[in-house]
Amino acid sequence: MEETLNVLGKPLQPCCYDPLTGYFRDGYCKTRKDDVGTHVICAIMTQEFLEYTKSMGNDLSTPVPYWNFPGLHAGDKWCLCVSRWLQAEKEGKAPPVILESCHQKSIEFVDIELLKKYQYEVI
Repeated sequence: MEETLNVLGKPLQPCCYDPLTGYFRDGYCKTRKDDVGTHVICAIMTQEFLEYTKSMGNDLSTPVPYWNFPGLHAGDKWCLCVSRWLQAEKEGKAPPVILESCHQKSIEFVDIELLKKYQYEVI
């Protein structure tokens, strides 16, 4: 099986296990053809972004028990759709990203230098 790489060309690191994120809910920002949103950006939620995405019709703050979705808070890590992250970036509301956990597919949509501007340093 082919190794999944991040935007830095290294093995993809997990984004978050609590809350459990990713298109496959395995903690990784991996994707496949039926992932219409292309959930490949590992971001750290900010209150500003959560309010922005809610205003755009995607409420990530409200729990949805049916989907086992706890609702997100500022500081939580989450795999975002690349198109929503780009949209937020254009509005000056993009959250920081963890490059080690952003899938290599991200750079098909976003210039790596732009992602680096939003890089959150993992300590």
